[in-house]
Amino acid sequence: MFKTYLGAFSAIFILFYATIAQALTPSPAQIEQFKKLPRAQQEALARQYGVDLDSIIGGSSKSSADNQEAQSTIGARSVYDEKAELQTPEEKFKPKKEELEPFGYDIFAGEPTSFMPSESAPVPDDYIVRPGDQVQISLYGKESATVDASIDRSGRLSIPKLAPVHVAGMTFKELKALVSEKVSNEMIGVKAFVSLGQLRSIRVLVVGEAYKPGSYTLSSLSTVTHALFASGGVSEIASLRNIEIKRGGKVVNRFDLYDLLIKGDSSNDIILKPGDVVFIPPVGAQVSVAGAVKRPAIFELKKGESTADLLAMAGGMKANAYREKVTVERAGQGDYKQILSFDFSKGSAGYTPRDGDVVRVSEASSAYNQAVTVIGAVTRPGEYSWHQGKRIGDIIGSIRGALLPQADLNYAILLREVDVYGNIDVYQFSLAKAVAGDLAHNLILNPRDKVIVFSRFESKEEEQDALKQLALTEEEQELQKKVKLWHLFEQRQFEEFVGAKKPLFSEEVETELKGKQKLTDLIAARSNEEEEEEIEYATFSRNQLLDKVIKKLQLQAGAGERIKLVEVNGNVRFPGVYPLANNMAVIELITAGGGLTESAYLDKAEITRSKTGTNDDIEHITFNLQGALEGTLEENPLLHSKDSLNILTIPNWQENIKVTLEGEVVFPGQYTIRRGETMKDVIERAGGFSDFAAIDAAVFTRKTIQEQERAQIERLTNELRRDLASKSFEQSMNSVNLSYDEMTSLIVDLSQMPTLGRLVISLDDILADKQQLVLQDGDALYIPSKRDSISVIGEVNYATSHLYNANIDVDAYIRLSGGTKARADEERIYVIKANGSVYIPESKGWFAVNTSKQLEPGDTIVVPMDTAHMDNLTLWSTATQIFYQLGVGVAAISGL
Repeated sequence: MFKTYLGAFSAIFILFYATIAQALTPSPAQIEQFKKLPRAQQEALARQYGVDLDSIIGGSSKSSADNQEAQSTIGARSVYDEKAELQTPEEKFKPKKEELEPFGYDIFAGEPTSFMPSESAPVPDDYIVRPGDQVQISLYGKESATVDASIDRSGRLSIPKLAPVHVAGMTFKELKALVSEKVSNEMIGVKAFVSLGQLRSIRVLVVGEAYKPGSYTLSSLSTVTHALFASGGVSEIASLRNIEIKRGGKVVNRFDLYDLLIKGDSSNDIILKPGDVVFIPPVGAQVSVAGAVKRPAIFELKKGESTADLLAMAGGMKANAYREKVTVERAGQGDYKQILSFDFSKGSAGYTPRDGDVVRVSEASSAYNQAVTVIGAVTRPGEYSWHQGKRIGDIIGSIRGALLPQADLNYAILLREVDVYGNIDVYQFSLAKAVAGDLAHNLILNPRDKVIVFSRFESKEEEQDALKQLALTEEEQELQKKVKLWHLFEQRQFEEFVGAKKPLFSEEVETELKGKQKLTDLIAARSNEEEEEEIEYATFSRNQLLDKVIKKLQLQAGAGERIKLVEVNGNVRFPGVYPLANNMAVIELITAGGGLTESAYLDKAEITRSKTGTNDDIEHITFNLQGALEGTLEENPLLHSKDSLNILTIPNWQENIKVTLEGEVVFPGQYTIRRGETMKDVIERAGGFSDFAAIDAAVFTRKTIQEQERAQIERLTNELRRDLASKSFEQSMNSVNLSYDEMTSLIVDLSQMPTLGRLVISLDDILADKQQLVLQDGDALYIPSKRDSISVIGEVNYATSHLYNANIDVDAYIRLSGGTKARADEERIYVIKANGSVYIPESKGWFAVNTSKQLEPGDTIVVPMDTAHMDNLTLWSTATQIFYQLGVGVAAISGL
């Protein structure tokens, strides 16, 4: 029999192939007949006749199954938010307030396309076969073949060479048993394996509050949830808990989706039949549950469900939920709402959910009760458990293990709450003594105490330099970062980075400023900015950690209690305001200020005290500071509120004063001098000058003069900006005949010009005792080598230097430099002498040192810019003179 089937199929294939060869379109019946062949026979015939099997049947059955499995049948639901479309950019990026969503609605949210379950899914044994289902029968044994048979409209299954049998209404299990038995009885030596092929499709209606109500064609294996998926889910007002399945006008089942979504119970998700109606009614009573629950959402309630049922839908309360006070917002009469409170710590406390209720479960306080907090320069900051009798030493344990390398071992404080208002008392102690077991410092702790450990450095730069010298390991460096991050998180304080001085015009502004008025406005605004250099404090510095403590003490002070703050000034490492600790004496305040500096005067110190807080009752208390340091009670008085301690400076105290001699001296270098020492004394200590020294060209600089020059340049720059801003930019451009780039470049160069701090001196007069120059810290004397050139700079065609010729005057040197430019001011030409003095060649008088010679080697001839035509912008002239003079001084020093 099998050979007979193979011959018949071969004939069909030959006919089919011939049809293709003749470029004729095969009939659908021929294609269907070929597709009924087993896969192995199809491949064998295709290889035999050299035909591409995929081109005949449109791809392998496996590929078709895979494509069907991979193809999406439900698209994403398109959502158009009109409000979002109308939002401004600021509103779009503004943090959104999280709103509760109805529970379960997003599970089925989709855009319906088609929904046909995969044909490769296993068919359950209780599946009812009906007309349209395809039965695949694989025969094996004496004969082997595969037969595809369909159940006709009469409910009969026709198997070749076997009598038809009525199977409609049977279960799949019964069908398999019937066919197997029939084949075994009627075909001797042949057994059958029965499976279902293509299943029939059914037509169901999804109505009510579906996203897209309508009639849908589904597989006969489809359930209620398949129908919901096919219709794109439910609408915003649909009920998930009372979905009805109607058959023949009667309700045959009710499906509660919460059973499936919350409990995983799909027992009511029945298989649909042809003509079934899935009806989705409007939503019933709804209650919102928000706050400290595991599943906050809007839930639908059935009649009779309790508070316990509602909390179960929300997944229960979180561990940090405050059960003692759960608030319920309930719609009342009129325009007002009711606020109800219930204690859920022991059940529902009589609360019965109602439609529209909003249940809010607050979180318990994050504050610790039976705990002690440690912050600052410690390796393990955070909360520590407390028990009766616990001391500071029990928490710190050891210096090296519990503290960071920068920790201050002498000054730490303990903050203790004293009343229900959160007011605090401050206790000061030494960490080193606390760890050593000194009971005066190893304080007994109370619940909610806070221990603050400070760094022994105030600035971040100083702290980082010290840590680099300690050569910390990678683990220690990582620990430093972690502790600082914890501190920033715990204290809710983030460091404010002090910005460097901003340039006059950024690149973006330079590009943007095309209009002239914009430049004028920018210059005016820039001239009003104040640029201040601030200290970047270390993370655990006194300034950072005491800020909140001081503010707290200021707030808790009132009419009945004076503010618990004291101040220390003068010769301590960290002057400033500190908390007034319990039983705080002078020595404790000095310790809080970081200890005394080297210049502190020990024989006398002073406390300024106001008993009533007014200027009429101020007293000054003097005492011996050495006695206070030694612990003498009489010399270590207790401090009162708002006391100010002043640590005096040793009379005539000075730090090491150093001056520098460079250039043509016998022993150049840096010299330490005593107060009042003169320039002549230091020159003699340096062995005098060498034979090549140009004494009349000496350059002497002083720090205080340098600071004055910097202030003058800043004042000049600001005046120039204001002058430019006050005038019409267009008018200025036309009259000055300068480009935008030139004006901008000049202002920037002027503001960034390094200052020299040069003081014009005559070394001949100083060495001859005609003048006396008392030295200051940072003074410097530069002695250049003898020079034989004259320099010409400014508004000349070729600024250069020329070999000195005693027979050539100023005009001749200018002609040698190509003559003056068009913008040169020939009436204001001046000469800068090698020693820094200035004179005008036409006049007999000098601005500085008088001499009979007008030009000498090393002098510089300056031809300034003509600024008389610049419409009251006379500052340009001053600016150019500063450029020239500073340039000459710097050139003299750099030439050493």
